[in-house]
Amino acid sequence: MKWVYRLERRLGRDFGIPNLMIYITSTMLAVYILGYFFMPSIIGFLSLSWRAVLQGQVWRLITFLVLPPTWGNILLLFIALYVTYHLGNTLEMEWGTTLFTIYFLLGAVGAILAAILTGYGTNYYLYLSLFLAYAYLYPNATFMLFFLIPIKAKWLAAFNWALYFLAFAFGSMTDRAAIVFSLLNFFSFFGPDVFRTIKQNYQAYKRRREFRRNWKNNPW
Repeated sequence: MKWVYRLERRLGRDFGIPNLMIYITSTMLAVYILGYFFMPSIIGFLSLSWRAVLQGQVWRLITFLVLPPTWGNILLLFIALYVTYHLGNTLEMEWGTTLFTIYFLLGAVGAILAAILTGYGTNYYLYLSLFLAYAYLYPNATFMLFFLIPIKAKWLAAFNWALYFLAFAFGSMTDRAAIVFSLLNFFSFFGPDVFRTIKQNYQAYKRRREFRRNWKNNPW
């Protein structure tokens, strides 16, 4: 994250919008109410279609960010909005407004780049990236799955990483491009640390394997 800290010093610690997630989640709720009760077609008007952007509907480059995570049960919506707010607000308190804004903007840029390649963009991976960052920083934080089963953030993150891997391994080139760009912000922030940890774990595994082999051949 060295380059991110350098950018933060250049921009200052007050770059961005403080408490950004309260504005995002509040607007999501307003869009849900508007779409559910008054304008069911609003999702088609706000979603990120690259063809529509090229036709001049440039507002889609921003409005796709405030599409609700679900259009179903309103209770599920409130839960999703609360979790989204909690994740983003925790990251902002951990990093400060500038770093959180950079992370969010990189995720939005990734979604737009994916839309350029695939024709359509979604905010799903952007808000999932908030959880991945949260789980990386707070791996032992506990979530209540189905309100009954306590599960640590690191295991939920591992499950999501497995889904990413399967989609990348067996999906089309378009799917792979979307996955890569959707993780732009996460790897921009945590990539060096992640790869360093993987390398260290692999080296430790090799040492243990070599030790066991030597012990088996020469137990005394």
